[in-house]
Order: sequence, then C-alpha cells, then structure tokens
Amino acid sequence: MSLLSSIVVNARKKMTVLAGLAFMFTTTSMALAVTGDGQNVPFPTFVNATLQNKLEQLILNNDLESEVSRNRLSVTLVDITDIEKPRLAHINGKNTFYAASLPKLAIMLAVFEEIHQGKLELTEELEDSLKLMIQVSSNKEATRLYELVGPARIAEILQSDRYQLYDVDTGGGLWVGKPYGKQPAWKRDPLKNASHAASGIQVARFYFMMERNELTSPVYCPLMKELLADSLINHKFVKGLKSKNPNAEIYRKSGTWRNYHSDSALIERPDGRKYIAVGLTQNDNGGALLEKIIVELDSLMDDD
Repeated sequence: MSLLSSIVVNARKKMTVLAGLAFMFTTTSMALAVTGDGQNVPFPTFVNATLQNKLEQLILNNDLESEVSRNRLSVTLVDITDIEKPRLAHINGKNTFYAASLPKLAIMLAVFEEIHQGKLELTEELEDSLKLMIQVSSNKEATRLYELVGPARIAEILQSDRYQLYDVDTGGGLWVGKPYGKQPAWKRDPLKNASHAASGIQVARFYFMMERNELTSPVYCPLMKELLADSLINHKFVKGLKSKNPNAEIYRKSGTWRNYHSDSALIERPDGRKYIAVGLTQNDNGGALLEKIIVELDSLMDDD
C-alpha cells in the first residue's frame, strides 16, 4: 500500500467524510469557515496591527519600498500558532501576480475534489503524477492532470462559493488557465490576463483551509499536506529556512519563470510556532530575495 493510500485508510478510521463545507471571504468582515464539528473558524480579513507593523518595518529595513509601490513584490504572513485565532499581515496581499508553478496547488485541489466527488480514483499512477507535479514541479505531469480534470472544471472549483480562491471582487487569486507547456491558453485570468496566477491572501487561505481540513474533506487534506512536505527543490523559502531554522517542517510549493519568482509554505517550528508565508515577486534576483525574506519572516515569529 502506498503512503498516500495508507493515509486515506487511517484518516477514514478517525473521521467521517464531510461534504458541504462553506467558506465565505469578504473584504469588510471576518470570514467564517464552517467545519464538520460545527465550529466557526475565522480567517482574518483585517490585519493584526502588531504583526503588520513588523512586516512593514521589514520592508523598510530592506529598502523594498520601490518594489512594493511598483507592485513587483507581495508578502503575506499568517500566524496560525493558535489556529482558532489566526493573525494576518500582508503587503500587496490582495494583488494578483503571475506565479508560474505555484498555482499547481489549484490543480492538486481540483484532482482531490474530483476524487472526493467520485469522478476520479486515487490510483498509484495518479498518486505518482501528483508527487511529480508537486515535489519536483513537473510541467508534464501538471499538464496531464490539468487536462484530466479539465480547465473549465478547475476554474469552476476555484471560483465556487465553497472555495472562492479566485474572486474578481477581492483582487483575483489562484488561477490556472493554460497547460504547463507551449499549448495555447484556455482562458487567462480576468483581472491580470495571467495564465498562471496567484495572490498572497488566496494562497494563504488555501494553506489555512488545508490545515483546518476544509479542502475537499478531512480525509484528503492530510494527503495534500503530505505531498507538500517533500519538496525536492532547494531554493527560496526552503534554502532560507535551512540556514535559519533547519529543524522546521516545511509544506511548500514554489514557482519560477524568467524574472517571476514565487514561494508559499506552511511552516511548523520545533518551538510550536506555526505560520503561513507567501511571497510573489517580479525581480531578476527574486529567488535570492525570497530566500532572505523568509529568514526575516521567521525572525518575526522569534520576536512575537
């Protein structure tokens, strides 16, 4: 039995598959995720003043004001040490960027949604494709899975009332409108005309919902997290954290194309602190910049 399959079996022993989870996201109030146990869990849409001040100081200390004002840098940080009381800070977090391979997260979600709906079966072949897409960022496997689910279905899932991971009214978000190859785009995102797009807030919400077992069902969230645990690409957030906090557990997906660099991760530190970090850049040295930023974000958690 494969690792992912064994996780499914164990998860099913512990919990019932629950459908109909709801997650509402607005720009004017706290969003409430309704979980299977009936608890309302808030994802913050307002920043935490203390954490926001620290993030803004990080930007100033590194002379990144120009990158921010030109909309060439987005940084989002969510402290989920207490998952019931998440704290948000962001710079350009609602702005959508071209994000290269990072939106493969959306393909992974769509595959598991179709498995949950009984439209796909989690075979060893499908499991291998997911691993290659997430852990080594295989464009071939991403395209195969994109076509397996279908671009219209992926867009439908991302824009659904349940997920709202792409929402024109809140700045966009996760979008996969093109295979990862030379094929033409099916449909670019409505706001930025990007084929593969993401915003910091919506990517952070993805990780938050995964951690709360609110994506697809409580059975499949641990599988998604397990896939994200074994990134085989040592750069950006992974490289930075290995130097700063080498014993931290990192659940991560990044992206790179030309001067577009992105990274995203759920990070669990040995001291019990836990946070979500998302960085999106358009910068020739964006990889090194994100490596430095994650070190400083991790230091903010030291001070908090």
